[in-house]
Amino acid sequence: MIQFENVSLGFGSHTLFQNGSFTLQKGEKCGLIGRNGSGKSTIFKLITEEMEPDGGIVSCSKNYRLGMLQQHIHFSQPTLIQEALLGLPEEDKEDTYKAEKILFGLGFTEVDLEKPPHIFSGGYQLRLHLTKVLLSEPDCLLLDEPTNYLDLLSIRWLMNFLKRWKGECILISHDRDFMDSVTTHTLGIHRQTFHKMKGSSIDFFNHILLQERVHEKTRVKQEKRREHLESFVERFGAKASKAGQAGARKKLLEKDPVLEELQELSQLGFSFNEAAFAGKKMLTAKELAFSYNTDALIDGFSLEIEKGDRIAIIGKNGRGKSTLLSLLSGDLIPKNGEVEISTNTRVGYFGQTHVNRLNVNHTIEEELGQANVALNITEVKSIAGRMMFSSDLAKKPISVLSGGEKSRVLLGKIIAKPCNLLLLDEPTHHLDIESIEALIDALEDFSGALVIVTHSELILRRLELNKIILCEEAKQTIFLGNYDELLEKNELHEEEKPTALKKKESNTRQERALFVAQRAATLKPLEKKIHELEKKMINLEELQKSDLVLLEKGSLSSELMKAVGLRKKEIDQLETELYAFYDQFEAKKKEFDTLQTL
Repeated sequence: MIQFENVSLGFGSHTLFQNGSFTLQKGEKCGLIGRNGSGKSTIFKLITEEMEPDGGIVSCSKNYRLGMLQQHIHFSQPTLIQEALLGLPEEDKEDTYKAEKILFGLGFTEVDLEKPPHIFSGGYQLRLHLTKVLLSEPDCLLLDEPTNYLDLLSIRWLMNFLKRWKGECILISHDRDFMDSVTTHTLGIHRQTFHKMKGSSIDFFNHILLQERVHEKTRVKQEKRREHLESFVERFGAKASKAGQAGARKKLLEKDPVLEELQELSQLGFSFNEAAFAGKKMLTAKELAFSYNTDALIDGFSLEIEKGDRIAIIGKNGRGKSTLLSLLSGDLIPKNGEVEISTNTRVGYFGQTHVNRLNVNHTIEEELGQANVALNITEVKSIAGRMMFSSDLAKKPISVLSGGEKSRVLLGKIIAKPCNLLLLDEPTHHLDIESIEALIDALEDFSGALVIVTHSELILRRLELNKIILCEEAKQTIFLGNYDELLEKNELHEEEKPTALKKKESNTRQERALFVAQRAATLKPLEKKIHELEKKMINLEELQKSDLVLLEKGSLSSELMKAVGLRKKEIDQLETELYAFYDQFEAKKKEFDTLQTL
């Protein structure tokens, strides 16, 4: 058990937590969410005693074992398997098969077992460290973005592993779909305190939204009541006949707690600046070939991108996904073949390594302005604001920014100039859940063509794909259809496992296809309805906000007042309907998740 009691912590004038409390009980798996910079990783440091709180108590049960996924990794053994075996408890040191099972699940091969750990890429080194953590059989796993360097198949393996995990777990992940599928509870850092509840992140956000709406309605009613009481005291306080009543009301005022207006939290909210495209064909790749050494990574690949195409590039790490996107963008020159881009095609490209190309000597404003010199300072400041950099924050130098902040600057540079073809390589890395949702919304509204590299099943399902490029060893194939259709046809499969670890599948291919089809047929209409209702509510609330401003300015026309009243009823009705669909979706999703693990 882990317990936080009235914990406070701050750095200088910046407060992270203020008298926050929560308890992680036996068997609970908790998703930890909060805005970038809210203190999620700091919670892990407090639990492991790397840091101490300014006030309050952080405690763990006696002899409680923690397993934490570190970002800084050191190896001491000559081979991969020997290094992995260090994670096993002393009494299990000979159980090599346990280590092999996890290593193969995370994408290593039999040949890799005897290779030195240091020769692997950073992503695979992180997988090795994750193997050691999982093998150590701790009471509680502390996992900070464990999917960052995992491919789609490894993510699905880890998802199933954590579902079966019997101990406790606290998981930080920007992949909401992954997190919600394995956790029992959600712990959120919101307005400098902790909120823990049973259920998914969707349940959590709905709870917070409802809580804040109730707070605001109560505050408005309280203000009106206070105004009435103050007016009475002011008018009749000096009159002898009313002095007693005025005194009583004054005492009520003194006892009445004042609810403060909640400060508006900054949100990533934007739409891509679309350039017109009159034709149909935007980009043609012909017989592309590329290799970094003697082995061909991409060989004879061809693709046509047309207006409105929604294309995902998926596959195991090291199979050329980012390389293919770099070839399409012109960042890399193919060894053979060519890429033809139509005259009116305007490309917006987000590359994983592009954060390293930001000029560290620039401020955020200067970097955004450089993306499009035609913009004036007001327009640059507007883009900075939409990327959650207010006037003061926009003057921060690039050199001091976090990974998430740099990603937002890159997105800002893309929207600074018109585009009609987006090429995005893992754009959600380092973004928090709220920012990812805003990005997905913007991508759904984008009417140009899109090619995205992602390991997120949430994104793969939300973007209504019409083509998927499957990257396998020295081979790239194009599947025509969406992600659920790909799963239904069983086109996404793991590469051959070592003979010793092969086991008979419990379900036939037909059963799997039927299950996927039923899941999609049940959940997709609910997702679509939720999205429609959310959009309708947002539009109505924007109109309501504008009309309320007019009323506050003294515009008291009967038509306007009637419109506001009717719209309020419609918003309330939509809210009730939306929550009903949320509940229905979550219940059905849990049913399918339970069936999938059987």
